[in-house]
Amino acid sequence: MKMGVVGLPNVGKSTLFNAITEAGAESANYPFCTIEPNIGVVDVPDERLEVLGKIYNTQKITPASIEFMDIAGLVAGASHGEGLGNKFLSHIREADAIVHVVRCFDNDKIIHVSGSVDPIRDIEIINLELVLSDLEQVTKKYEKDAKLIKTGDKSLIESVDVLKKVKEHLENGKCVRTLSLTDKEKEILQSFSLLTAKPVIYVANIAEKDIMIGENEHSKKVQEFAQKENSGCIVLCARIEEELVSLPKEERPIYKEELGIKESGLEKLVKASYDLLGLMSYLTAGEKEVRAWTIKKGTKAPQAAGKIHTDFEKGFIKAEIVSYQDLVEAGSFLKAKEKGKVRIEGKEYVMQDGDVVLFRFNV
Repeated sequence: MKMGVVGLPNVGKSTLFNAITEAGAESANYPFCTIEPNIGVVDVPDERLEVLGKIYNTQKITPASIEFMDIAGLVAGASHGEGLGNKFLSHIREADAIVHVVRCFDNDKIIHVSGSVDPIRDIEIINLELVLSDLEQVTKKYEKDAKLIKTGDKSLIESVDVLKKVKEHLENGKCVRTLSLTDKEKEILQSFSLLTAKPVIYVANIAEKDIMIGENEHSKKVQEFAQKENSGCIVLCARIEEELVSLPKEERPIYKEELGIKESGLEKLVKASYDLLGLMSYLTAGEKEVRAWTIKKGTKAPQAAGKIHTDFEKGFIKAEIVSYQDLVEAGSFLKAKEKGKVRIEGKEYVMQDGDVVLFRFNV
């Protein structure tokens, strides 16, 4: 899973990126500090893996992972080359979702490119730049394919109809994710990797003084905006998250408790990402390795097996499955089997979050 991190300059993007990836991206108080995109791969926190590791006395634990890409701060006119230009928008076209960091803190010492803190205005600036970038791409494709239809290529009619619908929506300054589309239309659009068609998680970045309450007037506005758009939203303080990861791991729970923080920013972001994208994890376990595999909710057993290796899907015979909870309560796979908790499932079985699976296949 890939997440593109966007926002205006000086909203806390790189600070948040540092905190969730511990990658040490440069973060400073001036616009366009991030020149080249910073990329960090993060393990998805999952306490179940450690528990299974102890049950199986495993040699290796492999969590699921998320790739975060932090691009240069965008400004009004970015789609036409302002600031560092739309070159950087291309970096996030292949992302599965966008993490939009919004400044929700007042601090005269940290420059705001628009001169004041107004989260909804800031969101609309970024969204408009993404809209304009998409509109340029869609218009070119629409005009090209419309000409080909006139020359007799009827295979493009369906695609052009969708592009026309999307083009009109973008011309009204609206993101594609707010447009009602059929499954077929969504499928046609996938190949264009439109920025505004991607799901979004808004990150309301509040000040340290607001962390005990967990919100402020600015963050409330962002949450309301996200709710209307059916997007994800989390509230955190990037500066505190950065301080948290600078501590030794054994001291972090104490610091979180002192501040009344139940989950780290990374934990919040992972949960929001999985919810937004309709994802879940199934688990495989043995002496050699305990591992989490990320799949879409509703995935059937053969396709889940294909995540491990294509041969597993092609030669799928059956899956031996026990729920994580039943396995932990039994104490071992063998004991779970003796208690009748291990099920034999076939090709139509829909995987559930926390299924511990042993696939049987024939190549």
